[in-house]
Amino acid sequence: MNKYIVVNQPEKWNFSIENITVISSQEYLTNPKFSLLKKARIFNLCKDYSYQSKGYYVSLLAEARGHLAIPTVKNIVDLKNLKLVRIVSDEFDDTIQQSLKNIKSREFTLSIYFGQNVALKYKELSGLFYKHFQAPFLRVKFNHTTKWNIQSIKAISESEIPLEHLESVHEFANQYFAKKRYDTPKLTKSDFDLAILVNPNDPAPPSNSKALKKFIDIAERMNIYAEIIEPKDLSRLNSFDALFIRQSTEVNNEAYAFARKAQQEGIAIIDYPDAILKCCNKVYMAEALNNANIPTPKTVIIHKDNRNEVIQQVGLPCVLKAPDSTFSFGVKKASTEEEYHNLVSNMLKESDLIIAQEYCPSDYDWRIGIIDGKAFYACKYYMAKGHWQIYNWKAKKKNEQDGNADCLAIEDVPKKVLDMAIKSAKLIGNGLYGIDIKVINNKPMVIEINDNPNIDYGVEDLHYGDLVYTEILKALKQRLD
Repeated sequence: MNKYIVVNQPEKWNFSIENITVISSQEYLTNPKFSLLKKARIFNLCKDYSYQSKGYYVSLLAEARGHLAIPTVKNIVDLKNLKLVRIVSDEFDDTIQQSLKNIKSREFTLSIYFGQNVALKYKELSGLFYKHFQAPFLRVKFNHTTKWNIQSIKAISESEIPLEHLESVHEFANQYFAKKRYDTPKLTKSDFDLAILVNPNDPAPPSNSKALKKFIDIAERMNIYAEIIEPKDLSRLNSFDALFIRQSTEVNNEAYAFARKAQQEGIAIIDYPDAILKCCNKVYMAEALNNANIPTPKTVIIHKDNRNEVIQQVGLPCVLKAPDSTFSFGVKKASTEEEYHNLVSNMLKESDLIIAQEYCPSDYDWRIGIIDGKAFYACKYYMAKGHWQIYNWKAKKKNEQDGNADCLAIEDVPKKVLDMAIKSAKLIGNGLYGIDIKVINNKPMVIEINDNPNIDYGVEDLHYGDLVYTEILKALKQRLD
């Protein structure tokens, strides 16, 4: 990753920073070599970010060229919108009140240089403002009525820094550029920076802790800097080059917000927001598989007008699925007509459409892992003890919540199953998918296309080992290349 500090007058820039080139805004905007440059990070320290100024255009063209800009144009525009500033700062209002509680005057100005203030007691508050707005030099003005409020916030130029602050600013600059980002040690020669999104409160995480450690260790061996981030870190996302989602995905949770922001910021990603939208909706999946002539258990989309006819079509028992059910949450089995009607009534209160599917009992489901159209692991997932599904969330013992699994070589998968998995993944596009397939009477049928399949240490990696992790990291690198 080539790194550049862009300033108006490089001859006045006197910080000594290793491995970073200082150039003028004029050169960055007009020299053709920068428009052709791949994989660059641009630190925009121009003196003015106003609309259509050189500072504005540096960040704008950086994004157009596929470079990673700090600040982004969105950051610059956000600073102009006081309403948005106040909405964002409401998230850390408690920190504002706590940090400023001992100030006696009714007004206060906080100057933030590379995420820090010259007074250590404002370190946390300064860091929060920087993480949200990303401008290297910020000035926030507060006033006090019944509590401390933000009066204004703006990016300032180097020339606006008081002389008595310059020594500290030089120190902050060297600390900032000597790190990969605000709080993480630098890996000077890494090919790219990878954020792995994990929700510590996830009830069914797609990777266990040993698998996450594997991803980080193998990434390091592949010259990739990898860091676990959490849902609260959305504002930090644009300091990374790539995002790998390892938390449960739903349209209404943080995973989709991260995927959407990554897509907007041009960050390499697994998985894309389109994949989340499609795979998380069973109604879409049923329609897509049917249109592609891919066999599935007999499936009917239920709505209020046809609910009384469905049993005749799929029989009893049948499986009822909420459109956005994941990891067997929201998947029910109706064994009697009364049970069917009760379940359907409750589920239609949450969604206008739900899925009914023919019940196809089996000892195990195939799970074929697909990365960018290629199968790279294969498992047999057995049903949970005494249960009809792989997951039994009502099990009293934790070790009985899910069934056992076998991991096999790709060449040991029946060709019909493998071909069907690859064809199904193509419906969604490139990405990381887990295709669930049942074989009933020697006939394979797709049960599910999962956009965020499990990669657990000791399960999906049992046959191919480190190669499972390597294939995913290579796919992220391919997106950047």
